Parts: sequence; structure tokens; C-alpha cells
Amino acid sequence: MTEAFNSPRRRAIRSFVLRGGRITAGQRKAFEENWPRYGLDVKSGMLDYANVFQRRARTVLEIGFGMGDSLLQMAQAAPATNFIGVEVHRPGVGRILAGIDRTQLSNIRIFQADALDVLQQCIADGSLSCVLIFFPDPWHKKRHHKRRLIQPEFIELVTAKLTAQGVVHIATDWQPYAEHCMQVLSDNPQLRHSVSADLHALRSERRPLTKFEQRGQRLGHGVWDIIFERR
Repeated sequence: MTEAFNSPRRRAIRSFVLRGGRITAGQRKAFEENWPRYGLDVKSGMLDYANVFQRRARTVLEIGFGMGDSLLQMAQAAPATNFIGVEVHRPGVGRILAGIDRTQLSNIRIFQADALDVLQQCIADGSLSCVLIFFPDPWHKKRHHKRRLIQPEFIELVTAKLTAQGVVHIATDWQPYAEHCMQVLSDNPQLRHSVSADLHALRSERRPLTKFEQRGQRLGHGVWDIIFERR
């Protein structure tokens, strides 16, 4: 990991802005009733997956799960896989906690935290089978590009957490950001293209179709899936 990535100045640039979104009574209740069982705390330090999930299994991390629809779908479709979700916005965390309780899923755990803190303090190197980053904020304006989550230093950190042949999967509906992501991942010598060396606006079957994406399709938006694996 580079010195710049660890510096206070670099660390202070956030890829997100905390919104004061309204949390519903149901989401608040889900926090109160379900967080003790499904919530994870960065302050607890490095995770022992076998202890957290009471089993040994391949483990997938989703960064920025939003309202949690795709994470719930993936966990339901792959009960033999452990899923860890990271999200900073409280309404989304409350919603997925309600969803986990409703579906009685035992293979999801949740952080309400900055993904950098989770990766640096809680995830052991070489321990993740997959890291998912679906529709991160592209920060369209040039002066905001420094806020983009997908940067060389961040991908270096993510790559260190992957097992051999572990996958990093990014999806975006903003072509300039897709091109940026493709370049960043292509430049990392520890990664190789998992699907194609070309950038195509083709949807990956590995990823659930979300309401956000369905709306984009109706508006004629393309979606780019960038999938690389660790050498």
C-alpha cells in the first residue's frame, strides 16, 4: 500500500457524502431488534469468519449495498456462501436488517461504516473470494474525480484481500467512469481480465437486476460490468 494512501490528507478525501435521510419506524425497529445479531463493529478488529458465521465458507464482500436489494437476492441464491455488506447510510442498513429478519437468512452480516476502515481494520489479506462494488458514485465533475472510490491505491488494497483467483466486480452506468475503472484495474499487475479485455455495455449474469438498473434500462442507459480476478 502506498504512503499517500495512508496519509491523513489522502484518508480525509471521502468517496461519499453522508446524507441525513429519513429513517422509517420499521427501519429503526429493525436496528433495535436485529443489529445485535447481524451487525458488525469496526472497533472489534479483524474478523474471524468461522466465528462470525459459525461455519467455514467462501466469503463475499459488497461495498456500498444501498438499500440492500441485490445483497439479499445474492444471499438467498447462494446459501452456502457468506456475505458481508458495507454501507454508510443508515436507512439502507435499517432496510436490509429488516429484510434479513424477514427472510431468516443466516449468511449475511452488515457494517455501517466506511469501506476503507472495514478493509484496513477488519478483513484479513487473502481471505475474500469476491469484492462487489455496484454503481459507486461516479462523481461526474472533473474537480470531484479525486472523490471517486475506484483509485489505484484503493484497488491495491482490495486486491490484497482477495484469495488467489478471487474476483473484483464493478458495475456502473456511467461510461466515462467505466473507462476509468477499466484502466485502473488493467494497470494493477496482480489482476487479470476475467471476462474480456474490451469494455462492453453487457450485463453480467452474476449480478441481480436491481430497480435502479431497471429504471436506467427504460431510459436507455448502458451498464458496464468490469470483472477482474487476482492472479
